[in-house]
Amino acid sequence: MKLKKRKKSRRMRGTRLHGHAMKKHKGKGNRGGKGMSGTGKRADQKKTYILKYKKNYFGKKAGKKKIKKTKGINIGDIEKNLKNFVNKKGEIELKDYKILGNGEIKQAITIKAKLFSKKAKEKIEKAGGKAVKI
Repeated sequence: MKLKKRKKSRRMRGTRLHGHAMKKHKGKGNRGGKGMSGTGKRADQKKTYILKYKKNYFGKKAGKKKIKKTKGINIGDIEKNLKNFVNKKGEIELKDYKILGNGEIKQAITIKAKLFSKKAKEKIEKAGGKAVKI
């Protein structure tokens, strides 16, 4: 009576295919690539998987609209850097900015901008200035 059966892997040492024919049992070469490879238009390796689980895989998809984000600037920052912002007319013109209400303004200034928050508008008008939308 044998106590330990001889394993197939030990018996097949030195043979190329370990008792199996051709390619299928050699390694990972029979699966058609890693991940989603082999799922293209003409490839049939994983077509069944895609048709069953990934419904909108084929065909064109409409892209999302790109929304331009406006940059924000606080009233406090405008007050600190007043010399840099004021033009020859004595106004502040910020075309691409939204004026936000953080900070305080003490001078009466006309600010022209794309958007204003409620608090910012209130603070500008309280100081005696004007908030003009462009």
